Amino acid sequence: MKTFGKRLKRFWPLYLMFVPGVVYLFINCYIPMAGIQIAFRQYNAREGIYGSPWCGFQNFEFLFKTKDAFIMIRNTLLYNLVFITLGTVLAVAVAIILNEIRNHLAKQLYQTVILIPYLISMVIVSYLAFAFLSSSNGYINNSLLAALGANPIDWYNTPKYWPFILVIINIWKGLGYNMILYYATICGIDHTLYEAAVVDGANRWQQIRNVTLPGLKSTIIILTLMALGGIFRSDFGLFYQVPQNSGPLIGVTQTIDTYVYRGLMQTNNIGMSSAAGVYQSIVGFVLVVTANLIVRKVDSDSSLF
Repeated sequence: MKTFGKRLKRFWPLYLMFVPGVVYLFINCYIPMAGIQIAFRQYNAREGIYGSPWCGFQNFEFLFKTKDAFIMIRNTLLYNLVFITLGTVLAVAVAIILNEIRNHLAKQLYQTVILIPYLISMVIVSYLAFAFLSSSNGYINNSLLAALGANPIDWYNTPKYWPFILVIINIWKGLGYNMILYYATICGIDHTLYEAAVVDGANRWQQIRNVTLPGLKSTIIILTLMALGGIFRSDFGLFYQVPQNSGPLIGVTQTIDTYVYRGLMQTNNIGMSSAAGVYQSIVGFVLVVTANLIVRKVDSDSSLF
């Protein structure tokens, strides 16, 4: 206690800066945890949370017995695995390419252009997607396919195209943010390592493989762990707004987040929606802990690259 008092006296400005974050987390993350019990109650709005009767695991049982359970879990896992894998590979590749550009103005221009999609609202992205994919006056049907003499495609009623469309849109929108983080890491790598590699006769590819990629290892691990933690909290706007919630597309756009939303807004089943939310949190926590243990084990045994 005496040691803590000394540290508090010495570092009180830092602890003071720490207070707003703690208050925010407590109000927005810990207090709402009392609502977890809704997942275990037969919720009735008139009786409130504490007046509603307990129902055990009935909400979870009903959730996983529905025909949508397999679809939403499959879509959530597969989409996010593709997002994480492709997003990481492309962001690292773009950051390395950007680092190779020697013209300072060109480098700043490319950074800005790549980052702009990340700053665009998903609502705007949905309108941009509609402008390209509209069956009646979309750019792809009216310009590209018409020029090739191909028949127009009814994109919003053809599910097979949407896994590719959603992956492309997600990568396009999120690439800039991760690229900036990786590029900042590359800029922080000691340049004497590159000089030593040149002295040893390493070409550009060998420098990237033996200096740049190992220097990016910690950042890749941290961002991957963060992405795994949110794997069951997919981008709601992407899956709900971009496909315009069209009926035929639900099979390929249904994720846990959209399922929770539909459970609340369409079926008014608050208990089952809460059960799905609790399931999201538990699986996300398990994924982060498991991935962290695996990374520590691999990192202690050998190099990532």
